[in-house]
Amino acid sequence: MGGTGMAKLAATLLLAAAAFPACALELHVAVDGNDANDGSAGAPFASLERARDAIRALKTGAGLPEGGVVVRVHQGVYHRQGTFALAAEDGGTAAAPVVYRGDGPEGGETRLLGGVRLTESSFKPVTDPAILERLDEAARGQVVQADLREMGITDPGKYPIRFRGAAAVPEVFFQNRRMQIARWPNEDWTTVEKVIERGARPRDRGSNVAVGAAPTTPGQDSNWDRPGTIQYQGDRPGRWNVERGVWLNGYWCYDWYDEALKVKSIDLEKRHITFEIAHFYGIGGGNPGPRRFYAFNLLEELDQPGEYYLDPDTLILYFWPPAPLGEEGVLVSTLGEPLVSLRDVSHVTLRGLILEACQGTALTVDDGREVRIQACTVRNTGTTGITVNGGERHLVEGCDIHDTGTLGLVLTGGDRPTLTPAGHEARNNHIYRFGRRQRTYASGIQLGGVGNRLAHNLLHDAPHQAIGMAGNDHIVEFNEVHHVIMETDDCGALYTGRNPSNRGSIIRYNFWHHLGTPLGHGNAAIYFDDGDGGQTVFGNVFLRTGQPSYSNFGAVFNHGGHGNWIDNNVFVECRRAVGASPWGESRWISMLKGDLWQTRLLKEVDITKPPFTERYPELVGYFEPEGKPRVNLARRNVVAMCGEVAKGNYVEENNWVTGEDPGFVDAAAGNFALREDAPVFREIPGFEPIPFARIGLYRDELRPSLPAREWSYAPPAQAAAP
Repeated sequence: MGGTGMAKLAATLLLAAAAFPACALELHVAVDGNDANDGSAGAPFASLERARDAIRALKTGAGLPEGGVVVRVHQGVYHRQGTFALAAEDGGTAAAPVVYRGDGPEGGETRLLGGVRLTESSFKPVTDPAILERLDEAARGQVVQADLREMGITDPGKYPIRFRGAAAVPEVFFQNRRMQIARWPNEDWTTVEKVIERGARPRDRGSNVAVGAAPTTPGQDSNWDRPGTIQYQGDRPGRWNVERGVWLNGYWCYDWYDEALKVKSIDLEKRHITFEIAHFYGIGGGNPGPRRFYAFNLLEELDQPGEYYLDPDTLILYFWPPAPLGEEGVLVSTLGEPLVSLRDVSHVTLRGLILEACQGTALTVDDGREVRIQACTVRNTGTTGITVNGGERHLVEGCDIHDTGTLGLVLTGGDRPTLTPAGHEARNNHIYRFGRRQRTYASGIQLGGVGNRLAHNLLHDAPHQAIGMAGNDHIVEFNEVHHVIMETDDCGALYTGRNPSNRGSIIRYNFWHHLGTPLGHGNAAIYFDDGDGGQTVFGNVFLRTGQPSYSNFGAVFNHGGHGNWIDNNVFVECRRAVGASPWGESRWISMLKGDLWQTRLLKEVDITKPPFTERYPELVGYFEPEGKPRVNLARRNVVAMCGEVAKGNYVEENNWVTGEDPGFVDAAAGNFALREDAPVFREIPGFEPIPFARIGLYRDELRPSLPAREWSYAPPAQAAAP
């Protein structure tokens, strides 16, 4: 619309706003709208951009009306070919906010999609004899094919020869669910029979090694990408065509680091697989136990409903539908940039929208002030669900974030050198099935910066950690976390560490339960790693966490660090409540003098000066400890039906150990609140009641109903004999 048209529209909007001065002005967007319309309920716009531009025109005139502007995005599917971008000029004010609002459940779903739809007519039967020969016998007659070029997809991207996480290639979604790229085994993993050649270890050059880069240390192996070789079990790889591309994703060295490698050759006689490039840590020699892997994107392994294969040369998609395609058809993700981005925006709310089926991150918020993301559903993303970075007092509230390729939510902000808080919050969100494409360090929530809060969130069902935390003075409270770290080892449901300047956070009143698998080292509910200190764990309930706790592991675990307070918690059926692996003085001195900590403790921030020495007095003299003991404190904890209280450098004070129920209201029903007459209040003077009823999600306008809770727990006295 030209300048004259925009001026006329602005005048019309101002008249409408003046007619209703106490209410927000409403604009409307609908899939059957027209951008030449005036944006009224009877003549809605067709695009979000048109509504955005109308608000810009309004602001350049008399300004936003009292009460602000609400853009009602009517039900329907909005296919995005690019990012809906909001900038500083698109913000509102505290008195006149700008709101983009979907219709919601009663009015139908408002969906923003980052992909193209293939209808039933897009597919046809597979008839090429060469393709049928490659297909598994069970798949012949079941698999259909579609030419993506006919849908305008001409450059779908390719898998790198080594990568971790989510490669920038399309995915397939059917009936709102991510389909499985053709792989073997279909579920779980197969294991390496024997490591023939570890290959190089690029990690030894540093954490940011460029593939193919030259060595930097004299005398070391100049071939940093020298590949490894494994011996496999069985004869399945005999079906694979290396020339067309074979990739294996695996835990090649450590059970906390997955990586995909392209295969260079397969020796069927020796059952050897040699890779194109080295694994980051070299193959084998890490965690105990067998090394695990699976093969993926192989037409020959398309052998069950729900699997697909995309031929990178012909751009033909082969798919075995798990149900009739129907009118919905399938979605193929194509958009690599965010569906929605807000940069330097203030006082804008997104509410009741569904964002899905994109190759990258669904929603990004950078800088700005008081952006609210409320009651949105973010699902089936290629990478992260929502990223909030910088700015002040942003809020993610009442959202459902699930089936993300990597992280669920990133929440970071605040200035660490000055310890200035951002005041961001993530509240009452349900985050689950994250880390679907990157199996490790793809947290449900990644928390960073200074002074942010996670409260009343429910996180569950993931291969690795639920919360990754860095920075200072955060509050993590009233969250429920269960069934995470379910395929990894030497890890924590909440993980933080490797930087002693990160401190001052409080982890309180959370419920951690049913965590981990019995792999080599063990796992923890809360893991303070590599020198982490100055953190507080208060008033949490830990149930069946920290298993199997070999070595020094516990439900709360410290590796090297000191000055952590574990106070007033309840541990139930944990092999060990708290554990630590202390560092000797020589290792401490080495770390303090090393480049990594010199950078993190003196250059990124300076812990020897205010505000750090004022906020954290224990940092005074940190580089010259003068023989001060490096210890952690475990006090006033209830340790019920556990193996032991503590191991490592803990000072223990007034913990109560019991082999019986310490006085729960109803443990079998999942209520671990303590009765008023519970013996713990006699056994531990000063023990503070834990507000267990407040933990987890709650009902409100944004979340009118709660997800069904599947609870299964039999206390030892009621459990069946093994």
